[in-house]
Parts: sequence; structure tokens; C-alpha cells
Amino acid sequence: MSLEIGLLIVAIVVLIAMSAFFNMSETGLTAASRARIHALDQDGNPRARLVNRLLASPEKLIGAVLIGNTLVDVLAAGLASALAIRLVGEVGVIYATAIVTILIVIFAAVLPKTYALAYSERVALFVAPLMRVLIVVLGPATRAIEFVVRWLLSFTPSTKDDDANILAARDEIRGAIDLQTKGGAVARHDANMLGGVLDLVELQVADIMIHRTKMETFDVADSPQDIIDEVLRSQYTRVPIWKDEPENIVGLLNTKDLLGALAAANWDVSKLDVMSIAATPWFVPDTTTLKDQLAQFLKRKAQMAMVVDEYGEVQGLITLEDILEEIVGQITDEHDSAELYIRPQADGTINVDGTVPIRDLNRHMDWNLPEEEATTIAGLVVHEAQMIPEPGQVFTFYGYRIEILRRSRNKIAAVRIKRLDSQDPSDRTQPPQPAVRESDTR
Repeated sequence: MSLEIGLLIVAIVVLIAMSAFFNMSETGLTAASRARIHALDQDGNPRARLVNRLLASPEKLIGAVLIGNTLVDVLAAGLASALAIRLVGEVGVIYATAIVTILIVIFAAVLPKTYALAYSERVALFVAPLMRVLIVVLGPATRAIEFVVRWLLSFTPSTKDDDANILAARDEIRGAIDLQTKGGAVARHDANMLGGVLDLVELQVADIMIHRTKMETFDVADSPQDIIDEVLRSQYTRVPIWKDEPENIVGLLNTKDLLGALAAANWDVSKLDVMSIAATPWFVPDTTTLKDQLAQFLKRKAQMAMVVDEYGEVQGLITLEDILEEIVGQITDEHDSAELYIRPQADGTINVDGTVPIRDLNRHMDWNLPEEEATTIAGLVVHEAQMIPEPGQVFTFYGYRIEILRRSRNKIAAVRIKRLDSQDPSDRTQPPQPAVRESDTR
């Protein structure tokens, strides 16, 4: 009996050590500096090359860790229960659960992950060969689980989740970024940039495009001198050209091409043919994801595209800079307008133009206004109020007080916003609160 008890204890210790290995491997491989590992790979380090191969397929890595870690934790708990029952009877299950939980948390989770974070590159290089073997061994189980899950998802009413990468690490990476940001290890601006990269696959062109009502365009029927005068007044280097009606875009004029054509014509404006130097416009669907659009910009070596809806009508335009700004924030130069669209006031309120994107306001103020229902502040107010409000009306929703300052025809031109609660600015999951029309309840 004593030999059997000894073997059970040894088995439990081995299983906890294996759980620690899985947790340490996951943390070390995901936290290791890709730049440093790449440099070691270039220097001929075989383990660094193996680490890069593992990180190139994160879903396989995460799948192996999840399966292996779950398996050893369950086995450890089961053996501990059996051991406790032999020693103290049925009540031993309670003792075993408490003891194993403490052991796993301390020695299989917190301790190995803390060490892996401190020495991530060393850990990654050490565990890479073993993890490669485990990924191969557990590969069939990982694929089988993924098949079963996808089969079960096929019976759900929605098909949105059927094509999801079940074992993808993107959400885990986002969670790690949020955790490190709260802990102070990652600056808020850096976290926004990292989150912006992850958001490219979720955002569509329509979410960040410049709407057609704000586009600066030229009429092809204008005289060459008028077009040159407009180009000189414009802050943009690429401007769409329309014919007959503003929505009928027939070309894109680049100021560099314009200068070259003028030089070729000996600076005789009367000889200038604008359409001969205008580039053919590129039209893209408004449902294109920013990730795909960025790839197309790089592939075509273009920097501007016209956005059309399902009927082929021009809705706006998008540039390479617009997508980059979703990652790094607002990019300005000496020719950009100095007009401020987000204006903090002395009383703690914020005056905001209605056309300001909600995403930009959240980044600028570190707020958490919902971005799912509308793109701009004006759109969010109309969506929540279910009406086009008048100046002076006040609404309260999502923990913010919004007063309508100006309205231009049927558009909200400016609002004043005040945050009412002390919610965590990094919390993006606050349940919606019903809109309250304060102007009707006074």
C-alpha cells in the first residue's frame, strides 16, 4: 500500500511539473522578442529558427498547450482525489481539491509564468524542441477537436462563427496587452498602436473613409487656371476629378504630375490638358476590411482609392495614411489644417464636432463610447435618440451626458460631452444604458 501511495505522489508531482512546463512554454514563446529571436536566427542559431517556425503557426502552438495543460491538470486532480480517499476516506476529495488547486496555481501557473516573463528568450529557446515534438504528437487531437467544434457551430443560427479560427491567439494577445497596460508595463499610446494592428481585420473601409460630403474634388469642366489655383489652395497632393456630377469620379490628379505637365508645356497653362495626366480612379467596396485594403495598397503601390457601396455609388475615399492613422494615431504635417475637432473646456466638458469618429474620440480621451452602432459622434446620438435632435437638447447614455450645440440642416454639427461616472477607461464591455432625454424630463 505504501508503494502505491508513493507512486501516486510521484505521479502527481510529475503532472504538476508538466503543467508548469506548458504554462512556462506558452508565456516564454509568446513574450519573447521577435526581433531578438530573428537576429539569433540570422546568426545561425537552430533553436531560434525553430522558435520562429513555432510562432509562425500560433494556432497549433496554443492548441497543443491547451490540450496538454488541460490533460495533465485533470489527471493530477483525479490522482490526488484517489490518494486522498485512500488516506482519509470520502471527505478527502475536498482536501485534495483544495491542495491541488493551491499547488497548481503556485507551482504550475504563477511561478513558471513569472519566470518565463523575466527570461522569455531563454525559456523560448529551451522549450522550443520539446514543444515541436508535442505539437506533432498532439496535432491529430487538436485537429479532431477543431473539427468537432466547427461541426457543432454549424448547428447554431448564426454562421458568423463557423469560419472563426477557434484556436487563434489574437484575443489572447489583446488580453495580454490590456493586462500589461493596466499594470503599467505598456504605455497607453503603445497599447493603442498594438490594438490598432489587431483591429485592422475587424474594421471596414466604410468605418474610416472620408465621406463624399467632406471630399475635396475638382470639376473637369473648370479651366486649367482655375484648377491650378484650387490645387495651390488645397492641402492635398492627390485630388479626385469629377464630370457632370460630383459623384461621377473620372480621374485622380497628382500635383507632381501636374507640375511635370506644366514644365513640359513651358509653363503655358493654356496648353494644359488635365485629363491626360489624371490617373484612372481605383474603386473598392465599402465592406473591404482594412487589413485587405492595406495589402492591396502595398500590392498596387497606390495611396488612394474611391469607396463605393453595393450599388456602385461613390461613398467616399480612403488613403494609405488613413489606415496608418488607425495604428499610430493622427498624422499631421505643415500643410494640414490646424482646426481642432476635439476641444476640452475649462469645466471638464469636451466640445466635439459631430463628424468626429467615435474611435478617434475614444483614443484621444481614453473613453469607451461604443463603436459598434455608429461611426461618428453624430451618428451615435441619432442612433440612441432615435431622432434628429434640436440644439439645446441633452441626452444621457453609456455614462456620458451629451448636449447638442449646433445643427446644420439634418446633421448634428457640434456637441458637448461630459463623462458622468468613474468607470475604468480600459473597460470596453460596460452594458449599454438606455438613453435619457433630459430636455423632456426637466
